[in-house]
Amino acid sequence: MALYLVQHGQSLPKEIDPERSLSVEGKSTVDRIAKVAADYKVHVSRIQHSGKARARQTAEIMASHLHPEGGLQESAGLNPNDDVETVAGAISHDENVMLVGHLPFMEKIVSHLVAGSPDKRVFKFQNGGIVCLDKDPGENSWYIKWTIMPQIG
Repeated sequence: MALYLVQHGQSLPKEIDPERSLSVEGKSTVDRIAKVAADYKVHVSRIQHSGKARARQTAEIMASHLHPEGGLQESAGLNPNDDVETVAGAISHDENVMLVGHLPFMEKIVSHLVAGSPDKRVFKFQNGGIVCLDKDPGENSWYIKWTIMPQIG
């Protein structure tokens, strides 16, 4: 079972778009990262997103390349300041799930799962990037298996 965590792509400023939809650059970046993931044969069972425009659009672009059998689902608990422990406790261990959400939530859930505390940052996200977490069989702890980030320098 793998858990794929994605921070939404770059969005438009609130002054330009109150819904904060993805910018042209944001769409392009997410599309590029999704293509890389598809080329690597990343298998996603379903994609859950926060419901905010930028997360939904990011999830739709990811789904257009990764073709999750379970499709897309709007899910509570993925907003910027939601409780990571609640979401962590509901993670399915039977399928590969992608969660698309926001900062600081995404960084805090990685920290919670890997280091045991949402306050110990273990990874710095980039808009549109993917962090893959996994567990060894029979183990209870998570580790960062790989990442695909838009900027490597």
